[in-house]
Amino acid sequence: MQYQICTRCIMDTSDPDISFDAEGVCNHCRGFDNNIRLNWHPDVNGRQKLDEIVATIKRQGEGKAYDCAIGLSGGVDSSYLAYVARKELGLRLLAVHVDGGWNSELATKNIENIVRKLDIDLHTYVVDWEEMRDLQRSFLRAGLANQDVPQDHAFFASLYSNAQAYGLRYVLSGGNIATESIMPEEWAYNAMDLRHLEAVHRRFGSIKLSTFPRVSFLRYYFWNRYVKRMRVIRPLNYMPYVKNDAITLLERELGFRYYGGKHFESRFTKWQQLYYRPRKFGYDERRSYLSSMILSGQMQRDEAKQALADDVENERQAEEETDFILKKLSISKEEFKQIMDSPPRTFRDYPSNYMLFNFKTALREWLRSKGMIVHPNS
Repeated sequence: MQYQICTRCIMDTSDPDISFDAEGVCNHCRGFDNNIRLNWHPDVNGRQKLDEIVATIKRQGEGKAYDCAIGLSGGVDSSYLAYVARKELGLRLLAVHVDGGWNSELATKNIENIVRKLDIDLHTYVVDWEEMRDLQRSFLRAGLANQDVPQDHAFFASLYSNAQAYGLRYVLSGGNIATESIMPEEWAYNAMDLRHLEAVHRRFGSIKLSTFPRVSFLRYYFWNRYVKRMRVIRPLNYMPYVKNDAITLLERELGFRYYGGKHFESRFTKWQQLYYRPRKFGYDERRSYLSSMILSGQMQRDEAKQALADDVENERQAEEETDFILKKLSISKEEFKQIMDSPPRTFRDYPSNYMLFNFKTALREWLRSKGMIVHPNS
């Protein structure tokens, strides 16, 4: 495909599925206007709806130790959500953090400050390192783009299991439209596809996964939702959420220190985002986050292009992390060279529940059109 960049955001043909209209505007921007924007309510009406949701959560939490669970990674989104949920919404939170072995010292310190200053109970699940390492080696050997699948799957599986252990029906997520409305499917295939995760591990792994947290498609999307009646609520979609303002508040109120990029609280995620993916697949994930901020009015297009060009320090740090990453994963430089030189693969090259996810999405849209989904951001 001849190189082309969107005239509205900065997504380009490094996304193999991108398309452009006659005005040079990409399908991501059109999708935002026609679909995603409908679920984004950073206004008075959104706050009113959020207050109604919070009242329901508090009623459901009566007689329990907590009102709801919240995933806490130490990143900006989840940290700001914890602050808002505790200080402004008055919710009693069970914070769940999953340690997959890649927390930076700064991330650990941020989490400690957050739970201490907000008086939140924290449950930390430490993933067995031998199993996590074997899974991550498997995904590297598989030549896949989304190397965060093992970490992300463990995170959400543990979050749900902890919520259920306390009888909680509501889980708060820092996921939001303001800063992450764009993410090409080829760049970050769904981490909740257990069939895909286990298929990759069966082919490339070497040890049994005995304790690694897992959740099946049926349990995650149907049992939890329709039998346990659990709901994931994304409060940041019901309020103005400006990333720079959130960082300033967190620094002032909680002693928060920013990592320099989205999801950089994980050393592995930072490395794969700035080193592995650009060199093996030719795309820069930062484009999606910066483009999302353009669409939400937090950044001008020229600013986003300049931010991408100026972020050389993070790129340098990621390159320098390579030896540490390989040593921790017990991968030799020779094997890593073979991994990087081998043809890139996609999730379509391995067994998956891709068709089930498509069916689930279609069913969800039909239910929404019939007014049967109460909270579009859940």
